[in-house]
Amino acid sequence: MKSKYVVLASALLISVATFAQKDQIKAAEKALKGGKSQEAATILAEAESLLSNASDAEKAQFFFLKGNASLDLATKKVNADKNLEIATVAYKNLMDVEKASGKVKYTPQAVTSMKDIKFSLINAAIADSKIDKHSESARKLYDAYLLDKNDTINLYYAASTYVNAKEYVKALELYENLKNINYSGKGTSYFAVNKLTNEEDFFATAKERDLSVKLGTHLKPRNEVVPSKRGEIYKNMALILVEGGKTEEAKKAISEARLSNPDDTSLVLTEANLYLETKDFETYKKLIGEVLAKNPNDADLTFNLGVISGNAGNVADAEKYYARAIEIKPDYINAYINLAALKLEAERPIIDEMNKLGTSAKDMKRYDVLKLQRENIFKSVIPSLKKAYDLDPANKDVAKTLLNVYSALEMTAESKALKAKM
Repeated sequence: MKSKYVVLASALLISVATFAQKDQIKAAEKALKGGKSQEAATILAEAESLLSNASDAEKAQFFFLKGNASLDLATKKVNADKNLEIATVAYKNLMDVEKASGKVKYTPQAVTSMKDIKFSLINAAIADSKIDKHSESARKLYDAYLLDKNDTINLYYAASTYVNAKEYVKALELYENLKNINYSGKGTSYFAVNKLTNEEDFFATAKERDLSVKLGTHLKPRNEVVPSKRGEIYKNMALILVEGGKTEEAKKAISEARLSNPDDTSLVLTEANLYLETKDFETYKKLIGEVLAKNPNDADLTFNLGVISGNAGNVADAEKYYARAIEIKPDYINAYINLAALKLEAERPIIDEMNKLGTSAKDMKRYDVLKLQRENIFKSVIPSLKKAYDLDPANKDVAKTLLNVYSALEMTAESKALKAKM
């Protein structure tokens, strides 16, 4: 008989707990409706220990209220990061419960709320990045990706931000994810000028942008081609692997990427750069030849070859590629700037030697030779700098460099005219 009383007492306890939990859920709902989110969150925290005895419907309602209370607190800037995390977990638990039970009531609202969380995370990540809190920014971007895995660009931004945070192990992990889904990022961005702000707004689709233009809220629509990001992804992977002494793994990763994406020239450039880093110049030249054969009139590609050659100390090739980029695209301002900078690099050893010379007749004679060489370098960069300045008069670095060249060559009239424009 005693065992029967024990069973009866246990059932009574469960019943009492269930009623208590129902009352707490109702109280939390009332508090939330009254705008008392913190009170609702506190009530739900007290009720959570009794959740195992609740029905699926009650569990779903509990998680729904918990998510709403936490999201409202985050919106009100109350421990925002933690509450966004709590809300996300609560909504996921809610959807799991309703999926398992086959009865959907709160899931559609939870999905909408999770979209709000996603955008809150992205905005918070942007704010963190602006104040150099890169680790926090990267984590939030990754959380945003986990909320919507179809929006893969957040995974890409998270990986890049982990690089900025110098958390290379985590960055490599995310880059591996991007590699596994064969992420490209290539596409088209759509813009139009907002009539109210006079600033360009971004649109996810051409349809949305064109509708705004048609409604008269925007004007000057334009498209911008977004190039493939695979080259950057594999370049960063390779750099991280090489830094860790895993050069062969880096080569293998890029080689596999090229097999999957044979037409992506950014990957060829990345592979070429890797072989350049490891001083395998023959393979480097072979890969560069492949790139040029496929895209002889690609100004951006030719410019990149100039950058790679310049970084390798191959001045002649770099100068050739920059000149070719300008030939293909006469208004390629960065090619003019880099060409001038490349030539000005030759001034350093001249200055070093001049500073070491004494006052003997031999040294003075050598000084005059070096001075003439230096002047010839300055004269050779004037056309590139002038063109760059004409293309972008607001570029202070270009203007300052050109002014210094004029001063060094004692071109007083040109110097005064340039100063008048600055």
